[in-house]
Amino acid sequence: MTKRENYESRFEEILRKITDANGLTIYDVEYVKEGGEWYLRGYIDKEGGVTIDDCELVSRAVSDVMDRDDFIEDAYILEISSPGLGRALKKDKHLAGSIGEEVELKTYKPVDGAKEYVGLLKAFDKDTITIELKNNTEKVFQRDTVAQIRLTVDF
Repeated sequence: MTKRENYESRFEEILRKITDANGLTIYDVEYVKEGGEWYLRGYIDKEGGVTIDDCELVSRAVSDVMDRDDFIEDAYILEISSPGLGRALKKDKHLAGSIGEEVELKTYKPVDGAKEYVGLLKAFDKDTITIELKNNTEKVFQRDTVAQIRLTVDF
């Protein structure tokens, strides 16, 4: 297990106790370096959506435990937030919960002349992701060609 994976796993254990006690769920956690700074992020969710008060409650509780346990040797910025309306679908559980939803899929390299596709998420397995395009045709993408997949946001 890498240092990053270890930190994320331990952070998720702490976060889970707090979210479970407050009727929330964990959508994702990440420990990433951006612009020279380390970020420890917890994305929380609940039926009907997360409020600022939910994020504040969890952030304060998590911060107290993280300060006490102090298992991350680097300086980092702690962030607790909602995954947002246009949430990234990084894990199989995210994909499973989004079957039938409209998604935006981006590939690393052009596939049939394009790098971006929008359609309904129809299916996935360990190797592929299938979406139904607006012309009612299904397109199957190899997962290793997919750079990002996220829910679309309509305003």
